[in-house]
Amino acid sequence: MSSARTPDQTFDRFAGRQLLILALAGIAGITLLMVLLGWASSLTGASAGANVAVDPVTKTITLHMSTEPPQLNSSLATDMLSGMVLGHVMEGLLRYDQNSELAPGVAERWHIDGNGATFWLRKDALWSDGQPVTAHDFVFAWRLALDPENASQYAFILHPIKNAEAITRGELPVDALGVEASGDHTLRVELERPIAYFDKLVAFPTYYPIREDFYQQTNPRYGAESDTLLYNGAFMLTRWVHGAHLRLEKNPQYWNHEQIQINVLDFPYITTDPNAALNLFKDNKIAQTGLAAENLYEAMERRWQIQRFMDGSVFFVEFNFRDDRATKNLHLRKAIQLATDPAELVYKVTKLPGYLPGESIFPVWLKGVNGFFRQEYPAPAPTMDLDAAREHLAQAKRELGEIPALVLLTGDNPLSSLQSEYFQQVLRKNLGLDVRIDKQIFKQRLAKMTSGDFDMVMAGWGPDYDDPLTFGDLFASWNPNNRGMYANAELDANVEIAKTSLDPKTRMDAFGEIQRILIEDAAVLPNYERGSTFVVNPAMKGMVRRAVGLDPDYTYAYIDEP
Repeated sequence: MSSARTPDQTFDRFAGRQLLILALAGIAGITLLMVLLGWASSLTGASAGANVAVDPVTKTITLHMSTEPPQLNSSLATDMLSGMVLGHVMEGLLRYDQNSELAPGVAERWHIDGNGATFWLRKDALWSDGQPVTAHDFVFAWRLALDPENASQYAFILHPIKNAEAITRGELPVDALGVEASGDHTLRVELERPIAYFDKLVAFPTYYPIREDFYQQTNPRYGAESDTLLYNGAFMLTRWVHGAHLRLEKNPQYWNHEQIQINVLDFPYITTDPNAALNLFKDNKIAQTGLAAENLYEAMERRWQIQRFMDGSVFFVEFNFRDDRATKNLHLRKAIQLATDPAELVYKVTKLPGYLPGESIFPVWLKGVNGFFRQEYPAPAPTMDLDAAREHLAQAKRELGEIPALVLLTGDNPLSSLQSEYFQQVLRKNLGLDVRIDKQIFKQRLAKMTSGDFDMVMAGWGPDYDDPLTFGDLFASWNPNNRGMYANAELDANVEIAKTSLDPKTRMDAFGEIQRILIEDAAVLPNYERGSTFVVNPAMKGMVRRAVGLDPDYTYAYIDEP
């Protein structure tokens, strides 16, 4: 969502990542800040007001968030921050281990063969109220996500299942989905066709279980408060003061609870201000914070443990292709493409360590046939060319008349402001365009993206699963995360090839064509691939960072007592 990652927000990929989603587009190097603080706990009996980043007595880790999760209904969540929280309180059929390899979750074993998959569920998997997690809970959750009335923007990730796509189009009832519970502990799945990555999909939050009786009791408030969620993961959300505080406590009903060494993950700080977070780290109130370029020297001088991580996300400017928007015009988009420079944005404006200038919607870490995809299929990224840009702009004016002021939708944090102002200034200087910046809080920005209330939007995407398709289908005409409503029949055809073929070379050729089309059509402007530089309290060990799956993952964390 990436990731867990979804396009943006400090979570990363939502999922990526999917969910992915999140890192607030433009929050760039400010990673999810982990705050470890001794705090009042009904579970551990910690003393209220304890002011320590890592509390070995109560085994409390306190975490910082840039904003609260917009959506904790796993059938509806799209962003990386929501996916990060869900990944700690929920568990799917499979999960990722300390080495970021797929591992048993609720399913203790599984078999995928041809058009079918079978998952055998462990009998000690329980909900937080003590009732067993059953195959019926997965059937209900998947049907719910696909139900057109539920309007899930991630329904497409279930489309490999038999009849799933027809259900989302309203052509078949939800009970036609190719999944059945053979008793309480065997889940059988019929696929539309053999695919090469189904096991990677079922670790994604949209595939998490939901128990029908609890959902019906809490609907439409399911997932809106801590007491309208039922948990089957390593932690439970025991407190949620909206906009102020989230608290996760160890789930005693979790099948693997004896291996969870942290009792509390506390999020008492919610702020987008990186300097405020840095001060919290200095005051020993938080155990992790991101570093900006200007903070690196101080971090080295203080001998903090500096770590770096590429979170797998790509960030870009997305255009609006709706009929009433000037950005539907190819020549206007080409003019903007040729008048901006991702390297300038990264090295002279953003100036955060670990970032790579954007060249493609496919990041450099993705695997291809024999090596890395981008080495086998170099991105035909255009270089800045002001003469050509102004020729395209002149043609756009012949077709459109005078270009109206363009609305650039972005986040309300300092780095988003810096980056959006770069585009405003460079497009005024190089092309004479009037760009008006629309700064919004994360939740409102998502709403405006969905409704199409923008000309351009600064967005990002983290991987939902470990396959190039998690980026390759983002701008397919049918994808609800394609907020600008770009549509290209040739691109759609190549997405279909990548989805259905089992031959690696055929699939990678299709991704190469998708990359070419997006760049030649100026459908999106790649800005950067995000890296993060952060500092960690040395007493906190075992936290896992990964590009695909739950990130950061505290289910393996522990406190190293002196």
